[in-house]
Amino acid sequence: MKRTGYLIDLDGTMYRGTQIIEGAKIWIDWLLEHDVPFLFLTNNSGRTPVQAAQHMLNIGYQGIEPRHFYTSAMAASDTMIRRFPEKKRALMIGADGLQEALENNGYQLVDHDADLVFVGLDKQGNWQKYSQALREVLKGAILVGTNNDRILLSEEGANCGNGSVVALMEYASSREAVKIGKPHEAIVTGALRQLGMSREEVVIVGDNMETDILCGVNAGIKTILVTTGVHTRQQAMAYPFAADHIIEDLRELIDEGGEAYRAFRMDPAGRTDSLRLP
Repeated sequence: MKRTGYLIDLDGTMYRGTQIIEGAKIWIDWLLEHDVPFLFLTNNSGRTPVQAAQHMLNIGYQGIEPRHFYTSAMAASDTMIRRFPEKKRALMIGADGLQEALENNGYQLVDHDADLVFVGLDKQGNWQKYSQALREVLKGAILVGTNNDRILLSEEGANCGNGSVVALMEYASSREAVKIGKPHEAIVTGALRQLGMSREEVVIVGDNMETDILCGVNAGIKTILVTTGVHTRQQAMAYPFAADHIIEDLRELIDEGGEAYRAFRMDPAGRTDSLRLP
């Protein structure tokens, strides 16, 4: 039997802001108890893995460690260092998570003569920062977007996502950015390296058809949509692509009487007879 691992979304799947999703915590507790491999796969480039783990602990999760996270910032840094190992001068727009990811791969953070310009979410971003980055791209630096999320939702409503800033840079420079985060395949490639598993051995779990589920489709990985966040079952049916399975609560994955459980035939060691879903 194959051992199954999970690439799991955060916001809308594990929590809503600072509100824990009860069924998600019970499922994560089960994964930890039975040593099932998983990574939280997130487009959030701002938090470091330590900060991301602390956020989950603060809202009520237990047993979560920095090693459980793979972010779009980590994916951007890992992808570009593999593609261009000789290019080490980087200008970044972003926060702690992106800075740490770049420094961990030996990048020299600069404000001029950059080889690459990395664009992550920077809530203190301004015209001067964007213009400085633009000038470097126009001089030949490679433009890299950690993720292309158009909108970020908060208690106040909609906010500009990192994808909006990447689009600004693309429009101003007439250059296309290297795309990294979900739904693009690059973030999955890095996550699988960190997890030490193949595409056939993992399942992507998330609440968003346009990021999580499309990411699985693009990468050739099985997917589960959980309707605790962005998209309902009815909304999911309107897309030209489909999740392999749709559930209402992540506890369905450990409910022996449930359809989702039977689809994966999970045993206590986290293995499955088949990844073929109905």
